[in-house]
Amino acid sequence: MRSNFLYPYPPLQAGTLLRRYKRFLAEIELASGEIITAHCPNTGPMTGICTPGSPVQVSYHNNPKRKLSHTWEMIQVNDTQPTWVGVNTSLPNRVVKLALEKQLFPELAHRYNQIRPEVPYGNQKKSRVDFLLTSEDSQPPIYLEVKSATWAQGKISLFPDTVTTRGQKHLRDLMGILPEAQPAILYFINRGDCSTFAPGDRADSVYGKLLREANERGVTVLPYRFEITPQGIRYLGRAEFLTVPPSGNSD
Repeated sequence: MRSNFLYPYPPLQAGTLLRRYKRFLAEIELASGEIITAHCPNTGPMTGICTPGSPVQVSYHNNPKRKLSHTWEMIQVNDTQPTWVGVNTSLPNRVVKLALEKQLFPELAHRYNQIRPEVPYGNQKKSRVDFLLTSEDSQPPIYLEVKSATWAQGKISLFPDTVTTRGQKHLRDLMGILPEAQPAILYFINRGDCSTFAPGDRADSVYGKLLREANERGVTVLPYRFEITPQGIRYLGRAEFLTVPPSGNSD
């Protein structure tokens, strides 16, 4: 039933990926045989999850103001154990907000009663944290940054899948608010087949070093697993954080 999902999708349409191009466009053949151009809401390289010929799911939007009526939502990977991977990077923050409202994350539950999105913070308030969690008691505020992780090596989820100077800055900003506040970074593992998480050193070794430093200095690292299906998204729990680079992941 749809009520079992933390986030239920609207009715989606099945198709096959023909190609992704110009970063924000995807050519998809629907099950009906119609070939459409869908919006690709993902700015990254989508390492390992952008193979032409793969099954995909798209949402339809009857909005005359939109240039494209379809949005690419997910792709199926791994022929031996097919797994849906969410590609819509605008969705994790919405899902995390729903989970925060339900206090589903044990590490954060009962430590806040107010959720504020997109709050300026850091040096000269030039950065914005995804969520600021505050409590009426004396507990320090929690500054929570959210990242979507889609790249995998076996059962290990990896982030990032490309060099991200913006992500590096976020980690430095989070470390900069210690010890007055509690910084935390939540990795939204956008696929249900990974049980562990590690920095993507092969893609960005600087980010990997910064994440380990942040973890050692007291930034809370929260890799959370989510199952993606064409019907909806389920929260599966916390993944193990591997601080030692997995074989083949480091430079």
